[in-house]
Amino acid sequence: MPSWFDRARFGMFVHWGHVSQRGWELSWPLVGGLSVFPKCQDVAAATYHESAATFAPQPQSARQWLDLARRAGMRYAVLTTKHHDGFALYPTRAGDFSIAATPYRGDLVREFVSAARDAGLRVGLYYSLSDWHHPDYPPFTDADRPYRMGMAPRPTAEQWARYRTFLFAQIRELLTDYAPVEVLWFDGGWERSIDEWDTPGLHDLIRSLQPEVMVNDRLPGFGDFDTPEQFIPPQPPARAWETCLTMNDSWGYNPSDTNYKSARELVHTLCEVAGRGGNLLLNVSPMGDGRLPSEQVERLQSIARWMDVHAASIFDTTPGLEPWQFYGPSTRRGDRLYLHLLQRPYDTVTVRGVPIRHVRAVRALRTGTTLPFRTRCAVADQLFNSDPNGELIISVPEAVIDPLATVIEVELAVRS
Repeated sequence: MPSWFDRARFGMFVHWGHVSQRGWELSWPLVGGLSVFPKCQDVAAATYHESAATFAPQPQSARQWLDLARRAGMRYAVLTTKHHDGFALYPTRAGDFSIAATPYRGDLVREFVSAARDAGLRVGLYYSLSDWHHPDYPPFTDADRPYRMGMAPRPTAEQWARYRTFLFAQIRELLTDYAPVEVLWFDGGWERSIDEWDTPGLHDLIRSLQPEVMVNDRLPGFGDFDTPEQFIPPQPPARAWETCLTMNDSWGYNPSDTNYKSARELVHTLCEVAGRGGNLLLNVSPMGDGRLPSEQVERLQSIARWMDVHAASIFDTTPGLEPWQFYGPSTRRGDRLYLHLLQRPYDTVTVRGVPIRHVRAVRALRTGTTLPFRTRCAVADQLFNSDPNGELIISVPEAVIDPLATVIEVELAVRS
């Protein structure tokens, strides 16, 4: 059975931690950085972790982000409850490296969950299986550099048994204390095997606590949806999927990274993802005090203005036409076909292989302006076929061009 997730189309990812005070990428600086993060810092492990002692953001900061998410048309939001650095944004009872040991002493996960529900968004919680701070993981030290994927320091059998107990306890806390949770977004699974993590046992625990929760594919051996990262797959995965994407090149707040995507590029990405039947999980990175950087606020506001008049072409849609039928993303909802023009047209656009005698109307979605169109098909079909497929040629005047992405709505009569 299709779930809400299959047609949600748009969500907010939130990467936040104690090092957001310093403007550092989350986790990766303490292991010396990673090549895929061009602006990532290189910080001694002890220096990285010490900023937890001063983390004191403004209370209820999540309400600002999630109000922007709602206005931008997002349907769900996912927060980093614990990243690879091991710091929990909630007062976990399983360990002592959390928000409870900071001057804040509140519960940032509870604030997030409450704000999401008040905004009408579904709740997603991110959790990294890896933990580069926990004494039994064991912690990553400067002596372990350079970091190699999958080559983390190895624990003793006794250490690992204790860590796995800790891991299961935190998942139980998240799924019990903040229920209902609609998305559980794992990460960090590359450092251990399925057997070491005991993901079958972890999956059983998850289903016993939250049977309907959507689990991503980064719980090794399990998962309800795929998570391509930082790109749109050329062919959509066979099952539900979600592209997670940063606005610049960093996941955490990193003021040295000014390589921001434009609002137009982000809207185009959303159109392309929707046209392939996926969801876009767009990342924001709050600063240490909880405010969003102005560059991110501006982009979310631009997306919100576009979504105010184009949401029908994104939400609750299915993929529309095949690539040979129309040179751009398209979606469908009932008897409406939505054409996303990601390049400015030369006077007209053409749609191929559609039931041309069933075209009732063609409009610019933003303005509601009726657009002139004509049709054509093979001569034999004109003579002998009462219901031919053919070409729909639509005139697109300059006045209806949207500065971010123009959408044309084609209304079709139901084919008998």
